[in-house]
Amino acid sequence: MKLLRFNHQRSILVALLIGGFWAAGNEASAQGLRDGINLPDHDTKRYYLGIGFMGISSHLQVSAHPQFLQSDSVLYVNPGNSGGFGVSGMFTFRLAEHFEFRFAFPEFIFGNNTLSYHVKYPPDGETTLATKQIQSLLLGFPAQLKFLSDRINNFRVYMLGGVNYRYDLASNSSARKAENLVKLVPADFSVEAGLGFQIYFPVFILSPELKISEGIKNVHSRDPNLQYSNVIDKLKTRMIVFSLIFEG
Repeated sequence: MKLLRFNHQRSILVALLIGGFWAAGNEASAQGLRDGINLPDHDTKRYYLGIGFMGISSHLQVSAHPQFLQSDSVLYVNPGNSGGFGVSGMFTFRLAEHFEFRFAFPEFIFGNNTLSYHVKYPPDGETTLATKQIQSLLLGFPAQLKFLSDRINNFRVYMLGGVNYRYDLASNSSARKAENLVKLVPADFSVEAGLGFQIYFPVFILSPELKISEGIKNVHSRDPNLQYSNVIDKLKTRMIVFSLIFEG
């Protein structure tokens, strides 16, 4: 009986939610659709909120240390492309007809990077190819300026540029047992540029967006005593980020 009562209550709640969304959609359609234009008053708002879901391809740019040429154990180091995902809340201010300022509060990114080493003299039981995984949990604070085109019906194009400060909550820079690690410092700073499209629906705006994030800070915590670290001088981050942003 309790299970039936719970299912009945849940069905009523779902029906009320669906009814509420349907009513809100009808009201927005009645008040907001003028000659087929969705959300006609949105472009005059002083500010609005949004949430973004991100798919990420990340890559470390490697600069070899002079000791690499003297090394007789590591023959080469290759960075690999790795995937990740993230989520971000967004706050956007309207500055002028074609300009907006947007920042996140904040963005969370779950990802990892890989470095592949060809080792001439591997330890017993290991192969000559060693791959090091560097896990990351990034807390980011991007600030971006958007330049938007004129609106054509329910479609608009924009370009963006800005900066991003990220802090790695999973940084291994203070690890003690680091014989086989490549350590990264937690703080990173990058510049960003991208392109997006705003598609206006009756009750929200969907923005597919693609951007490149280029790190300008060396994030390598070099240790001359570590085999996999002493051959590297600098490591800089690079990300390609595809986002689906929902705004209202």
